Amino acid sequence: MELYIIVIRTLVIYVVILVVFRLMGKREIGQLSIVDFVISLMIAELAVMTIENIRVPVTHQLVPMFLLMMIQISLAYVSLKSRGLRKLIDGKPSVIIRQGKIDEKEMSRQRYNFDDLMLQLRQKDIQYMSDVEFAILEPSGELSVIRKDPDQLITGKPSFLPLPLILDGEIQADHLEEIKQDEKWLRQELRELGYYNVKEISFCSLNKDHSLYVDLKDK
Repeated sequence: MELYIIVIRTLVIYVVILVVFRLMGKREIGQLSIVDFVISLMIAELAVMTIENIRVPVTHQLVPMFLLMMIQISLAYVSLKSRGLRKLIDGKPSVIIRQGKIDEKEMSRQRYNFDDLMLQLRQKDIQYMSDVEFAILEPSGELSVIRKDPDQLITGKPSFLPLPLILDGEIQADHLEEIKQDEKWLRQELRELGYYNVKEISFCSLNKDHSLYVDLKDK
């Protein structure tokens, strides 16, 4: 009888966890932030306790699991509207290599050593450090790599990180600083393209040819 109860509980928890992670979104599977990881660990621990502790009603164990799910969904929704909260919850990317030069100070701040860097570069099929223009350590711990562009060696134009300059109608001043420009320059460039209201822009970034990519909000 006890074995039968364990089997039933296992099947119930399996279905519940599938539902919970499906509702929490695909991001939970593909890219775990620190908060996502903690939530996942807690849900996994609760699931094990539910299966093993057959004397406690299943509903008593499911309530905290669904509560964690609601907390995560709420945080995800709020972070969509608040970049500050998004940085607080998910952290922000760190530029490890900038225009071909390694930033040792940033590596030290992130407790990221050269063995880690070389390992992740090899995983990106990059053999030589000289081939890397930018390397960004994402909040998930993954290293994103941008190779040097041969066209820029010919034109002599400086390369820039493909950072968003406008997100959800808000100008990203720190990203403008990265490309050594200011808000006045951005607004002038937008006016030349026929965009006068920044609030109507969903996303804007700098293209490889130094032109602006602009996407308007859906109406």
